[in-house]
Amino acid sequence: MWEEDVESAARRKVAWLIGIVVAVLIAFAGWYWYASRQRPAPATPVVAAAAPPPVSTEPQIAHPITADNAAGSAALPALNDSDSVVHDSLAGVLGRHAVEQFLVPQNIVRHLVATVDNLPRRKVAVELRPVKPTPGQTVSVTQGEITTLSDANFERYAPLVRVLQATDVKALALVYQRLYPLFQQAYEDLGYPGKYFNDRLVEVIDQLLQAPEVSAPIKLVQPKVFYEYADADLEGRSAGQKLLIRMGPANARAIKAKLREFRAEIVRKK
Repeated sequence: MWEEDVESAARRKVAWLIGIVVAVLIAFAGWYWYASRQRPAPATPVVAAAAPPPVSTEPQIAHPITADNAAGSAALPALNDSDSVVHDSLAGVLGRHAVEQFLVPQNIVRHLVATVDNLPRRKVAVELRPVKPTPGQTVSVTQGEITTLSDANFERYAPLVRVLQATDVKALALVYQRLYPLFQQAYEDLGYPGKYFNDRLVEVIDQLLQAPEVSAPIKLVQPKVFYEYADADLEGRSAGQKLLIRMGPANARAIKAKLREFRAEIVRKK
């Protein structure tokens, strides 16, 4: 009987020890579960987004006048004081007599820039023209109800065209390139900050070269004070193209040839 009590007591101790072990295991498991819930999730690595490329604020220049071409620009006068320098520079290429005969001597660069900018438009302001008015009035011929532009009208432009035909285009381009900072400033002052005048000049030359060659006789109408082209297509063209048409086919061809030469000089790759 006593042996049974001893055996029973031993079993109770074993059971008690097992219970303690199980309780400890349960408590540890509960603590681990709680701790895992409180532990912050591992941070997901953040990959920094690539910064966008900087946006250039510089104007896109198609036909630059390089620093080499503009050599000597540091010695240029202020734009408002540049007339004498520009006058003498042009006289060295065109001849002093030609410059005196045709060029308006005040605000030369500003008037050149404004006129170039306006040639592709419908009108060019007369007071801004850099060239003196062509002598005489428009010469027309009327037969019955038909009025045409007289061949004699083309002769009014012949002296100017002869000067242009005799011009050394390479020398003229060098003068333009040396004086270019003045042209650029005048263009920006005209209301085009950040725009490039030489690009505009090339654009205008290209537009002038597209002027149609109209064979005489060129019919006119006079709805008010001034004559207009009877052909609506001709009358709807830009001021520059209509001027070339008014000069006559031969004069227009001569001017276009010089424009092509000059264009080649100011877009030449260095």
